[in-house]
Amino acid sequence: MLWRISGKECVKILCNKFGFKIKRQRGSHIVLRKETPEGAVGTVVPNHKELKVGTLKGVLELAKIDEEDFEEYQ
Repeated sequence: MLWRISGKECVKILCNKFGFKIKRQRGSHIVLRKETPEGAVGTVVPNHKELKVGTLKGVLELAKIDEEDFEEYQ
């Protein structure tokens, strides 16, 4: 089960554990990108105090990360 975390915590996990890099930020949205053998993968994380579960699921879907894999680092 995904817990509510902040956008900042989400970015930290995606960068430190899944190899994403911060590409840019515009307003409260942080754009992350990772190069893979299949091509580039990107996602956008809103830098909010608390991400709603649906928002977090969308971020992980764009990043092509299973919820179970992400939960290990929460």
